[in-house]
Amino acid sequence: MWTAIEQAFSMVFDPYTLMVMVIAALYGLFVGAVPGLTATMATALLVPVTFFMPPIPAIAAMVTATAMAIFSGDIPGCLLRIPGTPASAAYTDEAFAMTKKGQAELALGAGLVFSAVGGLFGTVVLILAAPALADFALNFSSFEYFWLVLLGLTCAVFITSNQPLKGVTTLLLGLLVACVGLGNPAGFPRFTFGNAEMMGGIGMIAMMIGMFAISEIIRYVIDTSPPAELVVEKVGSVMAGQWALAKKYPVQILRGSVLGTAVGALPGAGADIAAWMSYAMSKKFSKEPEKFGTGHVEGIVESGSANNSALAGACIPALVFGIPGDSITAIVIGVLYMKNMNPGPTLFTTNPQNIYAVFLLFILANIIMIPLGILCIKVAKRILRVPREILMPLILLFCIVGTFAINNSLFEVGIMLVAGILAYILEANRFPIAPAILGVVLGGMLEENFITSMIKSNGDLGAFFARPIALCLAVLCILVWSWPLIAKLRSKPSPSQMA
Repeated sequence: MWTAIEQAFSMVFDPYTLMVMVIAALYGLFVGAVPGLTATMATALLVPVTFFMPPIPAIAAMVTATAMAIFSGDIPGCLLRIPGTPASAAYTDEAFAMTKKGQAELALGAGLVFSAVGGLFGTVVLILAAPALADFALNFSSFEYFWLVLLGLTCAVFITSNQPLKGVTTLLLGLLVACVGLGNPAGFPRFTFGNAEMMGGIGMIAMMIGMFAISEIIRYVIDTSPPAELVVEKVGSVMAGQWALAKKYPVQILRGSVLGTAVGALPGAGADIAAWMSYAMSKKFSKEPEKFGTGHVEGIVESGSANNSALAGACIPALVFGIPGDSITAIVIGVLYMKNMNPGPTLFTTNPQNIYAVFLLFILANIIMIPLGILCIKVAKRILRVPREILMPLILLFCIVGTFAINNSLFEVGIMLVAGILAYILEANRFPIAPAILGVVLGGMLEENFITSMIKSNGDLGAFFARPIALCLAVLCILVWSWPLIAKLRSKPSPSQMA
Protein backbone atom coordinates (compact mmCIF):
# COMPACT_ATOMS: atom_id res chain seq x y z
CA MET A 1 0.00 0.00 0.00
CA TRP A 2 2.79 2.43 0.94
CA THR A 3 4.48 1.81 -2.39
CA ALA A 4 1.23 2.70 -4.18
CA ILE A 5 0.85 5.88 -2.08
CA GLU A 6 4.46 6.85 -2.86
CA GLN A 7 3.79 6.34 -6.58
CA ALA A 8 0.62 8.44 -6.30
CA PHE A 9 2.53 11.33 -4.70
CA SER A 10 5.18 11.20 -7.44
CA MET A 11 2.48 11.28 -10.15
CA VAL A 12 0.50 14.14 -8.59
CA PHE A 13 3.46 16.32 -7.62
CA ASP A 14 5.12 15.87 -10.99
CA PRO A 15 5.82 19.38 -12.44
CA TYR A 16 3.73 18.60 -15.55
CA THR A 17 0.69 17.56 -13.46
CA LEU A 18 0.99 20.65 -11.24
CA MET A 19 1.25 22.89 -14.31
CA VAL A 20 -1.86 21.26 -15.78
CA MET A 21 -3.73 21.81 -12.50
CA VAL A 22 -2.85 25.52 -12.36
CA ILE A 23 -3.84 26.09 -16.00
CA ALA A 24 -7.07 24.08 -15.54
CA ALA A 25 -7.83 26.04 -12.35
CA LEU A 26 -7.50 29.39 -14.12
CA TYR A 27 -9.60 28.08 -17.00
CA GLY A 28 -12.30 26.78 -14.64
CA LEU A 29 -12.37 30.05 -12.70
CA PHE A 30 -12.80 32.00 -15.93
CA VAL A 31 -15.57 29.79 -17.33
CA GLY A 32 -17.49 29.74 -14.05
CA ALA A 33 -17.22 33.51 -13.67
CA VAL A 34 -18.75 34.19 -17.10
CA PRO A 35 -22.56 34.10 -16.78
CA GLY A 36 -24.12 31.28 -18.77
CA LEU A 37 -21.02 29.12 -19.05
CA THR A 38 -21.51 26.11 -16.76
CA ALA A 39 -19.09 23.83 -14.90
CA THR A 40 -20.34 20.96 -17.07
CA MET A 41 -19.51 22.94 -20.19
CA ALA A 42 -16.01 23.66 -18.81
CA THR A 43 -15.47 19.92 -18.28
CA ALA A 44 -16.83 18.96 -21.70
CA LEU A 45 -14.58 21.45 -23.48
CA LEU A 46 -11.54 19.98 -21.72
CA VAL A 47 -12.10 16.47 -23.11
CA PRO A 48 -10.37 16.99 -26.49
CA VAL A 49 -7.37 18.52 -24.70
CA THR A 50 -7.07 15.64 -22.20
CA PHE A 51 -7.08 13.20 -25.14
CA PHE A 52 -3.35 13.96 -25.55
CA MET A 53 -2.45 13.78 -21.84
CA PRO A 54 -1.38 10.87 -19.60
CA PRO A 55 -4.18 9.57 -17.32
CA ILE A 56 -3.37 11.40 -14.06
CA PRO A 57 -2.84 14.89 -15.57
CA ALA A 58 -6.05 14.37 -17.59
CA ILE A 59 -8.07 13.59 -14.45
CA ALA A 60 -6.29 16.46 -12.65
CA ALA A 61 -7.46 18.90 -15.31
CA MET A 62 -11.06 17.65 -15.04
CA VAL A 63 -11.27 17.71 -11.23
CA THR A 64 -9.55 21.08 -10.83
CA ALA A 65 -11.47 22.91 -13.56
CA THR A 66 -14.82 21.59 -12.29
CA ALA A 67 -14.19 22.50 -8.64
CA MET A 68 -13.07 26.00 -9.62
CA ALA A 69 -15.98 26.58 -12.00
CA ILE A 70 -18.56 25.55 -9.38
CA PHE A 71 -17.11 28.11 -6.93
CA SER A 72 -16.53 30.97 -9.39
CA GLY A 73 -20.16 30.82 -10.49
CA ASP A 74 -20.79 32.70 -7.22
CA ILE A 75 -18.94 35.79 -8.48
CA PRO A 76 -21.37 37.06 -11.17
CA GLY A 77 -24.27 35.97 -8.96
CA CYS A 78 -22.99 38.20 -6.17
CA LEU A 79 -21.96 41.17 -8.32
CA LEU A 80 -24.46 41.06 -11.20
CA ARG A 81 -27.36 38.94 -9.86
CA ILE A 82 -26.69 36.48 -12.71
CA PRO A 83 -25.53 33.03 -11.48
CA GLY A 84 -22.41 31.91 -13.31
CA THR A 85 -23.36 28.23 -12.93
CA PRO A 86 -26.64 26.50 -11.96
CA ALA A 87 -25.06 25.44 -8.63
CA SER A 88 -24.80 29.14 -7.68
CA ALA A 89 -28.41 29.96 -8.55
CA ALA A 90 -29.77 28.79 -5.18
CA TYR A 91 -28.29 31.72 -3.25
CA THR A 92 -27.79 34.35 -5.97
CA ASP A 93 -30.52 36.65 -4.61
CA GLU A 94 -29.09 36.34 -1.10
CA ALA A 95 -25.56 37.19 -2.24
CA PHE A 96 -26.73 40.12 -4.39
CA ALA A 97 -28.76 41.50 -1.47
CA MET A 98 -25.56 41.41 0.61
CA THR A 99 -23.72 43.26 -2.17
CA LYS A 100 -26.31 46.03 -2.17
CA LYS A 101 -25.81 46.27 1.62
CA GLY A 102 -22.05 46.76 1.07
CA GLN A 103 -21.13 43.18 2.12
CA ALA A 104 -19.91 41.79 -1.23
CA GLU A 105 -16.55 40.78 0.31
CA LEU A 106 -18.24 38.75 3.06
CA ALA A 107 -20.56 36.98 0.59
CA LEU A 108 -17.76 36.15 -1.88
CA GLY A 109 -15.41 35.07 0.91
CA ALA A 110 -18.06 32.76 2.39
CA GLY A 111 -18.67 31.18 -1.01
CA LEU A 112 -14.92 30.62 -1.52
CA VAL A 113 -13.87 29.39 1.93
CA PHE A 114 -16.81 27.11 2.59
CA SER A 115 -16.75 25.68 -0.94
CA ALA A 116 -13.18 24.58 -0.20
CA VAL A 117 -14.19 23.22 3.22
CA GLY A 118 -17.13 21.30 1.70
CA GLY A 119 -14.90 19.96 -1.06
CA LEU A 120 -12.36 18.67 1.47
CA PHE A 121 -15.14 17.06 3.55
CA GLY A 122 -16.50 15.30 0.45
CA THR A 123 -12.97 14.13 -0.38
CA VAL A 124 -12.54 12.60 3.08
CA VAL A 125 -15.83 10.72 2.60
CA LEU A 126 -14.65 9.61 -0.86
CA ILE A 127 -11.36 8.32 0.59
CA LEU A 128 -13.13 6.41 3.37
CA ALA A 129 -16.19 5.16 1.49
CA ALA A 130 -14.89 4.28 -1.97
CA PRO A 131 -12.41 1.51 -1.00
CA ALA A 132 -14.95 -0.06 1.40
CA LEU A 133 -17.64 0.00 -1.28
CA ALA A 134 -15.18 -1.43 -3.79
CA ASP A 135 -14.50 -4.41 -1.49
CA PHE A 136 -18.25 -4.90 -1.13
CA ALA A 137 -18.77 -4.55 -4.90
CA LEU A 138 -16.35 -7.40 -5.61
CA ASN A 139 -19.24 -9.69 -4.53
CA PHE A 140 -21.50 -8.26 -7.24
CA SER A 141 -22.51 -10.36 -10.23
CA SER A 142 -24.39 -9.28 -13.37
CA PHE A 143 -27.69 -9.61 -11.43
CA GLU A 144 -26.65 -6.99 -8.85
CA TYR A 145 -25.18 -4.68 -11.49
CA PHE A 146 -28.40 -4.85 -13.50
CA TRP A 147 -30.51 -3.67 -10.55
CA LEU A 148 -27.90 -1.10 -9.52
CA VAL A 149 -27.85 0.48 -12.99
CA LEU A 150 -31.65 0.40 -13.13
CA LEU A 151 -31.81 2.06 -9.70
CA GLY A 152 -29.38 4.75 -10.87
CA LEU A 153 -31.43 5.50 -13.96
CA THR A 154 -34.64 5.57 -11.91
CA CYS A 155 -33.19 7.96 -9.32
CA ALA A 156 -31.96 10.24 -12.09
CA VAL A 157 -35.50 10.61 -13.41
CA PHE A 158 -37.15 11.34 -10.07
CA ILE A 159 -34.39 13.52 -8.61
CA THR A 160 -33.56 15.77 -11.56
CA SER A 161 -37.08 16.69 -12.59
CA ASN A 162 -40.23 18.02 -10.97
CA GLN A 163 -42.07 16.33 -13.84
CA PRO A 164 -40.97 12.67 -13.87
CA LEU A 165 -42.73 11.99 -17.18
CA LYS A 166 -40.43 14.48 -18.92
CA GLY A 167 -37.47 12.86 -17.18
CA VAL A 168 -38.57 9.42 -18.42
CA THR A 169 -38.88 10.83 -21.96
CA THR A 170 -35.31 12.12 -22.05
CA LEU A 171 -34.04 8.96 -20.35
CA LEU A 172 -35.62 6.82 -23.09
CA LEU A 173 -34.08 9.12 -25.67
CA GLY A 174 -30.65 8.51 -24.10
CA LEU A 175 -31.22 4.74 -24.02
CA LEU A 176 -32.22 4.87 -27.70
CA VAL A 177 -28.95 6.64 -28.57
CA ALA A 178 -27.04 3.97 -26.58
CA CYS A 179 -28.58 1.30 -28.83
CA VAL A 180 -27.09 2.74 -32.05
CA GLY A 181 -24.27 0.78 -33.72
CA LEU A 182 -22.61 -2.58 -33.24
CA GLY A 183 -21.69 -2.14 -29.58
CA ASN A 184 -24.36 -4.47 -28.23
CA PRO A 185 -24.20 -8.05 -26.90
CA ALA A 186 -25.37 -9.50 -30.25
CA GLY A 187 -23.02 -7.36 -32.36
CA PHE A 188 -25.96 -6.65 -34.69
CA PRO A 189 -26.14 -3.24 -36.43
CA ARG A 190 -28.99 -1.24 -34.92
CA PHE A 191 -30.39 2.10 -36.11
CA THR A 192 -27.42 2.63 -38.45
CA PHE A 193 -29.59 3.17 -41.58
CA GLY A 194 -26.81 1.69 -43.72
CA ASN A 195 -24.35 4.41 -42.67
CA ALA A 196 -20.86 3.03 -41.98
CA GLU A 197 -20.10 5.95 -39.63
CA MET A 198 -23.01 4.89 -37.41
CA MET A 199 -21.58 1.38 -36.93
CA GLY A 200 -19.37 2.67 -34.12
CA GLY A 201 -22.33 4.25 -32.36
CA ILE A 202 -22.95 7.85 -31.40
CA GLY A 203 -19.79 9.44 -29.99
CA MET A 204 -20.49 10.09 -26.31
CA ILE A 205 -17.92 12.89 -25.97
CA ALA A 206 -19.11 14.67 -29.13
CA MET A 207 -22.68 14.41 -27.90
CA MET A 208 -21.83 15.81 -24.47
CA ILE A 209 -19.88 18.76 -25.89
CA GLY A 210 -22.90 19.49 -28.07
CA MET A 211 -25.48 19.19 -25.31
CA PHE A 212 -23.60 21.36 -22.82
CA ALA A 213 -21.60 23.81 -24.95
CA ILE A 214 -23.43 24.26 -28.27
CA SER A 215 -26.79 24.54 -26.49
CA GLU A 216 -25.37 27.42 -24.38
CA ILE A 217 -24.15 29.18 -27.52
CA ILE A 218 -27.60 28.83 -29.13
CA ARG A 219 -29.21 30.13 -25.94
CA TYR A 220 -26.95 33.18 -26.00
CA VAL A 221 -27.68 33.89 -29.69
CA ILE A 222 -31.45 33.76 -29.07
CA ASP A 223 -31.39 35.72 -25.77
CA THR A 224 -31.67 39.42 -26.62
CA SER A 225 -31.81 40.80 -23.06
CA PRO A 226 -29.24 43.54 -22.29
CA PRO A 227 -26.19 42.67 -20.15
CA ALA A 228 -26.39 43.43 -16.44
CA GLU A 229 -24.31 46.18 -14.86
CA LEU A 230 -21.84 45.78 -11.98
CA VAL A 231 -23.08 47.33 -8.75
CA VAL A 232 -19.60 47.54 -7.12
CA GLU A 233 -16.43 48.98 -8.55
CA LYS A 234 -13.94 47.43 -6.12
CA VAL A 235 -13.89 44.32 -3.93
CA GLY A 236 -11.84 44.48 -0.73
CA SER A 237 -10.46 41.68 1.47
CA VAL A 238 -12.64 38.58 1.09
CA MET A 239 -11.01 36.66 3.96
CA ALA A 240 -12.00 39.18 6.62
CA GLY A 241 -14.67 37.76 8.92
CA GLN A 242 -14.53 34.18 7.62
CA TRP A 243 -13.15 32.71 10.85
CA ALA A 244 -15.99 34.38 12.76
CA LEU A 245 -18.49 32.80 10.35
CA ALA A 246 -16.89 29.37 10.83
CA LYS A 247 -17.26 29.69 14.63
CA LYS A 248 -20.84 30.97 14.33
CA TYR A 249 -22.14 28.38 11.85
CA PRO A 250 -20.29 25.05 12.45
CA VAL A 251 -23.52 23.04 12.35
CA GLN A 252 -24.55 24.63 9.05
CA ILE A 253 -21.13 23.91 7.50
CA LEU A 254 -21.27 20.26 8.58
CA ARG A 255 -24.91 19.86 7.54
CA GLY A 256 -24.27 21.37 4.10
CA SER A 257 -21.17 19.21 3.56
CA VAL A 258 -22.97 16.01 4.59
CA LEU A 259 -26.04 16.77 2.48
CA GLY A 260 -23.92 17.77 -0.52
CA THR A 261 -21.89 14.56 -0.38
CA ALA A 262 -25.01 12.40 0.02
CA VAL A 263 -26.92 14.14 -2.79
CA GLY A 264 -23.85 14.08 -5.04
CA ALA A 265 -23.64 10.30 -4.67
CA LEU A 266 -27.20 9.92 -6.01
CA PRO A 267 -27.16 9.29 -9.78
CA GLY A 268 -28.28 12.35 -11.71
CA ALA A 269 -28.36 14.78 -8.78
CA GLY A 270 -25.09 16.73 -8.58
CA ALA A 271 -24.10 20.13 -7.19
CA ASP A 272 -27.10 22.03 -8.57
CA ILE A 273 -29.68 20.05 -6.62
CA ALA A 274 -27.39 19.82 -3.57
CA ALA A 275 -27.15 23.62 -3.39
CA TRP A 276 -30.93 24.14 -3.67
CA MET A 277 -31.71 21.46 -1.08
CA SER A 278 -29.07 22.80 1.27
CA TYR A 279 -30.33 26.39 1.01
CA ALA A 280 -33.90 25.21 1.71
CA MET A 281 -32.71 23.17 4.71
CA SER A 282 -30.69 26.12 6.02
CA LYS A 283 -33.77 28.34 5.96
CA LYS A 284 -35.98 25.66 7.55
CA PHE A 285 -33.69 25.04 10.52
CA SER A 286 -32.38 28.58 10.94
CA LYS A 287 -32.95 30.52 14.15
CA GLU A 288 -33.42 33.61 11.96
CA PRO A 289 -35.50 32.44 8.95
CA GLU A 290 -37.03 35.89 8.51
CA LYS A 291 -33.61 37.25 7.46
CA PHE A 292 -33.33 34.93 4.45
CA GLY A 293 -33.72 36.84 1.20
CA THR A 294 -32.63 40.13 2.78
CA GLY A 295 -28.87 39.52 2.55
CA HIS A 296 -28.21 36.88 5.24
CA VAL A 297 -24.92 34.98 4.99
CA GLU A 298 -26.10 31.76 6.72
CA GLY A 299 -27.67 30.27 3.57
CA ILE A 300 -24.53 31.04 1.54
CA VAL A 301 -22.33 29.29 4.12
CA GLU A 302 -24.41 26.10 4.05
CA SER A 303 -25.12 26.00 0.30
CA GLY A 304 -21.50 26.85 -0.53
CA SER A 305 -20.38 23.86 1.52
CA ALA A 306 -22.88 21.63 -0.27
CA ASN A 307 -22.14 22.47 -3.90
CA ASN A 308 -18.45 21.49 -3.84
CA SER A 309 -18.83 18.49 -1.52
CA ALA A 310 -21.28 17.11 -4.10
CA LEU A 311 -18.45 16.83 -6.64
CA ALA A 312 -16.49 14.35 -4.51
CA GLY A 313 -19.72 12.57 -3.57
CA ALA A 314 -20.59 12.08 -7.24
CA CYS A 315 -17.25 10.35 -7.79
CA ILE A 316 -18.05 7.59 -5.27
CA PRO A 317 -20.52 5.65 -7.49
CA ALA A 318 -18.57 6.71 -10.59
CA LEU A 319 -15.28 5.14 -9.46
CA VAL A 320 -16.73 2.11 -7.66
CA PHE A 321 -19.57 1.10 -9.98
CA GLY A 322 -19.03 3.12 -13.15
CA ILE A 323 -22.35 4.89 -12.50
CA PRO A 324 -22.05 8.69 -12.80
CA GLY A 325 -23.39 10.78 -9.96
CA ASP A 326 -24.04 13.69 -12.34
CA SER A 327 -23.39 14.87 -15.88
CA ILE A 328 -19.85 16.02 -14.96
CA THR A 329 -18.82 12.61 -13.68
CA ALA A 330 -20.44 11.08 -16.79
CA ILE A 331 -17.88 13.03 -18.83
CA VAL A 332 -15.08 12.00 -16.43
CA ILE A 333 -16.09 8.33 -16.83
CA GLY A 334 -15.73 8.75 -20.60
CA VAL A 335 -12.19 10.08 -20.08
CA LEU A 336 -11.37 7.21 -17.69
CA TYR A 337 -12.37 4.71 -20.37
CA MET A 338 -10.26 6.59 -22.93
CA LYS A 339 -7.26 6.29 -20.58
CA ASN A 340 -7.84 2.55 -19.90
CA MET A 341 -8.73 3.31 -16.26
CA ASN A 342 -12.06 1.50 -16.48
CA PRO A 343 -14.11 2.41 -13.38
CA GLY A 344 -15.23 -0.42 -11.15
CA PRO A 345 -14.09 -2.32 -8.03
CA THR A 346 -11.09 -3.88 -9.82
CA LEU A 347 -9.64 -0.39 -10.35
CA PHE A 348 -8.92 -0.33 -6.59
CA THR A 349 -7.08 -3.66 -6.66
CA THR A 350 -5.22 -3.65 -9.98
CA ASN A 351 -4.09 0.01 -10.02
CA PRO A 352 -4.34 1.35 -6.43
CA GLN A 353 -1.74 4.06 -7.15
CA ASN A 354 -4.13 5.66 -9.66
CA ILE A 355 -6.95 5.80 -7.09
CA TYR A 356 -4.65 7.29 -4.43
CA ALA A 357 -3.57 9.85 -7.02
CA VAL A 358 -7.22 10.79 -7.65
CA PHE A 359 -7.74 11.26 -3.90
CA LEU A 360 -4.68 13.55 -3.74
CA LEU A 361 -5.93 15.52 -6.75
CA PHE A 362 -9.20 16.27 -4.97
CA ILE A 363 -7.37 17.45 -1.84
CA LEU A 364 -4.93 19.61 -3.79
CA ALA A 365 -7.66 21.13 -6.01
CA ASN A 366 -9.65 22.28 -2.96
CA ILE A 367 -6.54 23.69 -1.26
CA ILE A 368 -5.39 25.76 -4.25
CA MET A 369 -8.97 26.98 -4.72
CA ILE A 370 -8.52 29.56 -1.94
CA PRO A 371 -5.48 31.52 -3.23
CA LEU A 372 -6.55 31.27 -6.87
CA GLY A 373 -10.14 32.10 -5.92
CA ILE A 374 -8.99 35.28 -4.16
CA LEU A 375 -7.05 36.22 -7.31
CA CYS A 376 -10.14 35.58 -9.47
CA ILE A 377 -12.34 37.73 -7.23
CA LYS A 378 -9.81 40.57 -7.49
CA VAL A 379 -9.90 40.52 -11.32
CA ALA A 380 -13.62 39.69 -11.53
CA LYS A 381 -14.52 43.11 -12.90
CA ARG A 382 -12.39 42.53 -16.00
CA ILE A 383 -13.64 38.96 -16.52
CA LEU A 384 -17.27 40.04 -16.32
CA ARG A 385 -16.68 42.72 -18.95
CA VAL A 386 -15.34 40.32 -21.63
CA PRO A 387 -17.71 40.90 -24.59
CA ARG A 388 -19.86 37.82 -25.15
CA GLU A 389 -19.79 38.61 -28.89
CA ILE A 390 -16.08 37.70 -28.83
CA LEU A 391 -16.28 34.85 -26.32
CA MET A 392 -19.05 32.75 -27.87
CA PRO A 393 -17.54 32.44 -31.40
CA LEU A 394 -14.24 31.39 -29.80
CA ILE A 395 -16.03 28.70 -27.75
CA LEU A 396 -17.78 27.47 -30.90
CA LEU A 397 -14.42 27.26 -32.67
CA PHE A 398 -12.90 25.27 -29.79
CA CYS A 399 -15.91 22.93 -29.79
CA ILE A 400 -15.59 22.16 -33.50
CA VAL A 401 -11.79 21.76 -33.50
CA GLY A 402 -11.79 19.70 -30.30
CA THR A 403 -14.55 17.37 -31.44
CA PHE A 404 -12.92 16.84 -34.82
CA ALA A 405 -9.56 16.08 -33.15
CA ILE A 406 -10.96 13.14 -31.14
CA ASN A 407 -11.37 10.84 -34.17
CA ASN A 408 -10.48 13.16 -37.08
CA SER A 409 -14.08 12.84 -38.18
CA LEU A 410 -16.50 15.45 -39.51
CA PHE A 411 -19.29 13.03 -38.63
CA GLU A 412 -18.52 13.61 -34.92
CA VAL A 413 -18.81 17.38 -35.51
CA GLY A 414 -22.25 16.77 -37.04
CA ILE A 415 -23.27 14.73 -33.99
CA MET A 416 -22.11 17.57 -31.75
CA LEU A 417 -24.16 20.18 -33.62
CA VAL A 418 -27.32 18.03 -33.75
CA ALA A 419 -26.97 17.19 -30.03
CA GLY A 420 -26.61 20.90 -29.22
CA ILE A 421 -29.76 21.84 -31.14
CA LEU A 422 -31.69 18.95 -29.58
CA ALA A 423 -30.52 19.87 -26.04
CA TYR A 424 -31.57 23.48 -26.56
CA ILE A 425 -35.05 22.42 -27.74
CA LEU A 426 -35.43 20.01 -24.80
CA GLU A 427 -34.37 22.56 -22.18
CA ALA A 428 -36.48 25.30 -23.76
CA ASN A 429 -39.46 23.01 -23.15
CA ARG A 430 -38.28 22.16 -19.63
CA PHE A 431 -37.13 18.63 -20.37
CA PRO A 432 -34.10 17.77 -18.18
CA ILE A 433 -31.10 16.58 -20.19
CA ALA A 434 -29.22 14.85 -17.33
CA PRO A 435 -31.35 11.65 -17.65
CA ALA A 436 -30.52 11.55 -21.39
CA ILE A 437 -26.79 11.67 -20.64
CA LEU A 438 -27.11 8.94 -18.01
CA GLY A 439 -29.13 6.86 -20.48
CA VAL A 440 -26.30 7.07 -23.02
CA VAL A 441 -23.61 6.27 -20.44
CA LEU A 442 -25.46 3.43 -18.71
CA GLY A 443 -27.58 2.01 -21.56
CA GLY A 444 -24.93 -0.40 -22.78
CA MET A 445 -24.12 -1.49 -19.23
CA LEU A 446 -27.80 -2.15 -18.50
CA GLU A 447 -28.29 -4.25 -21.63
CA GLU A 448 -25.06 -6.20 -21.22
CA ASN A 449 -25.81 -7.17 -17.63
CA PHE A 450 -29.40 -8.11 -18.49
CA ILE A 451 -28.33 -10.38 -21.38
CA THR A 452 -25.51 -11.94 -19.32
CA SER A 453 -27.92 -12.63 -16.44
CA MET A 454 -30.51 -14.19 -18.76
CA ILE A 455 -27.87 -16.48 -20.26
CA LYS A 456 -26.68 -17.52 -16.77
CA SER A 457 -30.23 -18.30 -15.61
CA ASN A 458 -31.39 -19.96 -18.85
CA GLY A 459 -34.07 -17.30 -19.24
CA ASP A 460 -35.42 -17.59 -15.70
CA LEU A 461 -36.46 -14.10 -14.52
CA GLY A 462 -36.71 -15.39 -10.95
CA ALA A 463 -32.91 -15.51 -10.81
CA PHE A 464 -32.88 -11.70 -10.67
CA PHE A 465 -34.42 -11.98 -7.18
CA ALA A 466 -32.58 -15.10 -5.97
CA ARG A 467 -29.42 -13.49 -4.53
CA PRO A 468 -29.77 -11.46 -1.26
CA ILE A 469 -28.07 -8.26 -2.52
CA ALA A 470 -29.93 -8.42 -5.84
CA LEU A 471 -33.22 -8.87 -3.97
CA CYS A 472 -32.55 -5.82 -1.76
CA LEU A 473 -31.70 -3.68 -4.78
CA ALA A 474 -34.77 -4.95 -6.63
CA VAL A 475 -37.06 -4.09 -3.70
CA LEU A 476 -35.48 -0.63 -3.44
CA CYS A 477 -35.96 -0.11 -7.17
CA ILE A 478 -39.62 -1.14 -7.06
CA LEU A 479 -40.24 1.14 -4.06
CA VAL A 480 -38.80 4.12 -5.99
CA TRP A 481 -41.00 3.27 -8.99
CA SER A 482 -44.14 3.01 -6.86
CA TRP A 483 -43.41 6.02 -4.61
CA PRO A 484 -45.31 8.59 -6.76
CA LEU A 485 -48.40 6.36 -6.66
CA ILE A 486 -48.05 5.80 -2.90
CA ALA A 487 -47.63 9.56 -2.31
CA LYS A 488 -50.68 10.29 -4.43
CA LEU A 489 -52.81 7.77 -2.55
CA ARG A 490 -51.64 9.16 0.81
CA SER A 491 -52.48 12.72 -0.19
CA LYS A 492 -55.98 11.76 -1.38
CA PRO A 493 -58.53 12.74 1.30
CA SER A 494 -60.42 9.91 2.99
CA PRO A 495 -64.25 9.68 2.72
CA SER A 496 -64.62 10.92 6.32
CA GLN A 497 -62.46 13.98 5.57
CA MET A 498 -64.51 14.69 2.42
CA ALA A 499 -67.66 14.56 4.51
